[in-house]
Amino acid sequence: MLRPLFVAALTCVCFVSAYSDGEKWNTRGRNWGRSPPRNRGWQHGERRQQVAEPPTNQASGYGSSFRDRRFLSLFTLVQFDNSLCSGMNGENGTCISAAECSTRGGVSGGPCANGYGVCCALTAMCGQTTSTNNTYFVNMNYPSTFDGTDSCQLTILKSHPDVCQFRLDFDQFNIRGPEPTNNACTNDQFIVSGGNPIPPICGSNNGNHMYVDAGVGQVNPVMLTFVTSGGSFARSWKVRIIHVPCSSIYRAEEGCLQYFTGVSGKIKSFNYEPNTGLQLSNQDYSICIRMERNFCGVQYMPCSDADAATPQGGRPQPSRSNAFTLTGNTQGTQISSMTGAACQTDWLMIPCASNMGRQPNTGVQCTDRICGGTFNAENQVLNSSNVISTVKPFRLVFHTDSVEAPNDVGNRGFCLDYIQQPCTNGMK
Repeated sequence: MLRPLFVAALTCVCFVSAYSDGEKWNTRGRNWGRSPPRNRGWQHGERRQQVAEPPTNQASGYGSSFRDRRFLSLFTLVQFDNSLCSGMNGENGTCISAAECSTRGGVSGGPCANGYGVCCALTAMCGQTTSTNNTYFVNMNYPSTFDGTDSCQLTILKSHPDVCQFRLDFDQFNIRGPEPTNNACTNDQFIVSGGNPIPPICGSNNGNHMYVDAGVGQVNPVMLTFVTSGGSFARSWKVRIIHVPCSSIYRAEEGCLQYFTGVSGKIKSFNYEPNTGLQLSNQDYSICIRMERNFCGVQYMPCSDADAATPQGGRPQPSRSNAFTLTGNTQGTQISSMTGAACQTDWLMIPCASNMGRQPNTGVQCTDRICGGTFNAENQVLNSSNVISTVKPFRLVFHTDSVEAPNDVGNRGFCLDYIQQPCTNGMK
């Protein structure tokens, strides 16, 4: 929505009388020039400032340039979109007037729109409804933690009919994790309803994200709910809600819960943490990577977060990576890789995956499913490997069932770095 700010002198009438020098103010026959059409910005980070042209008289002889300059100084119309902005305090915000930011309980992060607006960080809490782009959903008592039993729900409405998705960025996400037997979110849960089916999650998910389908039409509410129960726990959340237009280059592909852009990045399962995290049960979703120009494949590597070795007898023990532990009892020992039909309960699907340097065109068979305790596209291997896939579009599927014990113990989930591979050396 455009917010006009009018700067007008109270002495306008006096000025007009003096300047007209006795001439009659003829309003009939005036042909005021129309302001340029409003242009709505829907891209991330886009800002616009517009100044309306002063009215000109094309039908009579009063259109002197001096008078136009005088009128411009009196009737200057400044317009700016409520677009995304970056505040001086490091917070992302929405460019609105200072008065509106104060009325809505936001925090100014500095000027925007050439000083006519402020970069306002807007927050929403339990029981509220928001239709403003770039709003932060925060816990009660924020920025302090919350410790209590509650069901905290926020309703999201589209800011414009052209919005197709909501992106949820978990700037802070710390609630109670799953129970340790089957890794189910039985106490605390984060639930998304009203859009595409999304499995409930819990635990620690700082830096992760989700895409939610906003549906067709203006009225299609999406509800975000934090359910907290059980014993004492210091919970905190700050979820940034971004409205993604249908025409945006950041719009996720159909059916993707997560969508990554750029040549490289990091992909983590929910509640992944190399030392204390637990892989969540009942997960089934797609992870997509936008294919950048002139790139034809993706290389995946386990993250470099390994457990610190505990010295025994003065000698350090070999470190054991927890960057990929999906099945088996990985609590006390390294489990080898498993692929294909051996992955029946929990798995990560990478279409036609093969180890780097041993692509299928060299006679090596590729695989679609990888599980076990080692990231490798070949079965029963204890050493991790970089894995490549050239199937397009670039899409992974992560699946876990509802049962962990007694066969699966201590699995953390996965953390993978990815790098897109250029269209060279016969790669298509």
